[in-house]
Amino acid sequence: MIEKLLIANRAEIARRIARTCRELGIGTVAVFSDPDADAPHVREADAAVRLPGATPAETYLRIDALVDAAKAAGADAVHPGYGFLSENADFARAVVAAGLTWVGPDPAAIEAMGSKVAAKKRMADAGVPVLPEFDPESGLRLGEGLGSAEGAGVGKGVKSFPLLVKASAGGGGRGMRVVRSADELAGQVAAARREAEAAFGDGTVFCEPLLENARHVEVQVLADAHGTVWVLGERECSVQRRHQKIIEETPSPAVGPEARQRLFDAATKAALAIGYVGAGTVEFLFIDDQEFHFLEVNTRLQVEHPVTEEVFGVDLVAWQLAIAEGERLPATPPEPRGHAVEARLYAEDPAHDWRPSTGVLHRFHVPDGVRTDSGVEDGSRVGVHYDPMLAKVIAWAPTRKGAIRKLAGALDRSDVHGLVTNRELLVRVLRHPAFGAGATHTGFLEQHGLTEPPVVDVRPAALAAALALAEIRRTNLPLGWRNLPSQPQKTVFEFNGETVEVTYRYTRRGVVADPGVHVVSASRSEVVLERDGVRRALRVAVHGDLVVADGVALRVRPRFPVPVAKIAEGATAAPMPGTVVRVAVVPGQVVEAGAELLVLEAMKMEHRVLASVGGVVAEVRVSAGEQVDAGDVLAVVEAGGGAVDGGAAAGLAGGAGAGGAGEGP
Repeated sequence: MIEKLLIANRAEIARRIARTCRELGIGTVAVFSDPDADAPHVREADAAVRLPGATPAETYLRIDALVDAAKAAGADAVHPGYGFLSENADFARAVVAAGLTWVGPDPAAIEAMGSKVAAKKRMADAGVPVLPEFDPESGLRLGEGLGSAEGAGVGKGVKSFPLLVKASAGGGGRGMRVVRSADELAGQVAAARREAEAAFGDGTVFCEPLLENARHVEVQVLADAHGTVWVLGERECSVQRRHQKIIEETPSPAVGPEARQRLFDAATKAALAIGYVGAGTVEFLFIDDQEFHFLEVNTRLQVEHPVTEEVFGVDLVAWQLAIAEGERLPATPPEPRGHAVEARLYAEDPAHDWRPSTGVLHRFHVPDGVRTDSGVEDGSRVGVHYDPMLAKVIAWAPTRKGAIRKLAGALDRSDVHGLVTNRELLVRVLRHPAFGAGATHTGFLEQHGLTEPPVVDVRPAALAAALALAEIRRTNLPLGWRNLPSQPQKTVFEFNGETVEVTYRYTRRGVVADPGVHVVSASRSEVVLERDGVRRALRVAVHGDLVVADGVALRVRPRFPVPVAKIAEGATAAPMPGTVVRVAVVPGQVVEAGAELLVLEAMKMEHRVLASVGGVVAEVRVSAGEQVDAGDVLAVVEAGGGAVDGGAAAGLAGGAGAGGAGEGP
């Protein structure tokens, strides 16, 4: 019987597993890197062990350090969570060799599926429909001597494009690259390997045909050591960015009864083919409503497992622990009821190539009525070393329409202050007519232009922010007092790089502001405005010079700005903190607008920094391996010996496009 469990993961993942352990009376041991020393998952555990360092390679990917931590804390079992080493057979073997209980499938099953190349061959032999894939070195197809994809001479025999380069040892969009021509293949394979190595400790990659605008559907399986296999429905995971899911639901609105049964049969064959034990997921791509192909088996829990738990009324973590202790599953699984939808809330900017956002999360609150699995709280600091997911928000209702509406409403009313997030994008997707109709696919965001920033009427929020600030600043003087009371008050904000100026006057009849707008009341936290007979209450929160009004984040522009160093024209500045992975240019090199200057790694993803204009590279101020902060000058490009117009803004391109699928910590 498990008495004390070490959770070999972090953030939301660790908190989710610990919650079930508390309910079952099992003690918990957390592990933490230096940046995570004050994280909620550390404080909530019964014991915690430091893993010295900051990067995943130094901490959460170190098998020896994790096993030593379990021994030091007196743990008798290890749960790997999802991501990091959760699908690493060597880690599972090391845990077992140390005399500890491994909460997960047998190492042999992990190994059988851990190499996606070998896994697909095994599934094909078991009669599961699979896509062909290519070794990026030889270009050989499955069954023609497919290799490990670790040699040289990339792409010599590949003749079919577009392709998707994928990490063999993991998912979550890490190590995935779209390749549309042979000229791109070598560079994209190299980038995919670096990213896979950083995320999973294994740089092996392979290629398969890219099925653009396919549907991503996966099946949850749960199996015990006594031969019983449960199929707990399917999950629709087609709405993605950079091959990573952002909205998941069960059941799928597009899988009919006949296709569903064939899908479940294929998933059962996959589980039986490897003697699977524990919770796992079999993933498929649907080309149309009927034809599907096997993608992979994830030999672990998935990020999106809560939607299955909500619909089937099970605790998958509790069953993982019970199966690890040798318990039997009942002969038949519980019946599903209703519908559940999950949205992943990320600290990233959809309008700027999904650029990750770092800094302090001043406020984090999701309304009651939905399930929230998060790794953050008020005051959490989000850094550059780990995945940018802040939380998962899950809604259940008797109908799909009800679940979608509940989730969209909860996200719309959520407070997420201090970081740029994808919250508004999630709400827009959930309320989009095509999503409501179930017409989703892996290119959904691009098809409907949802990554473009919405048009925001910022003036009501700016007025509310200005009035709330006035309340806060009020001392012994009457509000709005000045020698010339007829003169307006003025507050200047910055919003999305633009200046927003608000003016208003205090009179005996109240505040006079925009024509047609009546200020009903104003306090530090709420301003009520009335226009055309309709009253609207705007919630306001002030965090230093950051004011969030009705979800709109505004920066107060100081009346007397502190002088700052000006970046010279032609200089390309770092758009985010990160590590320089590769420098692609040298001084004197001629580049075109949009050419890659260098690659930054932040939050376990690579980001290409592009030249905003064409010209000659005058300076390169960084080298591979160097840490940079946002705003640091990376390179200088000159045109014709002169400064390049508007060159200070660095172009940023994501490492991968939409399509495919994945999973990550």
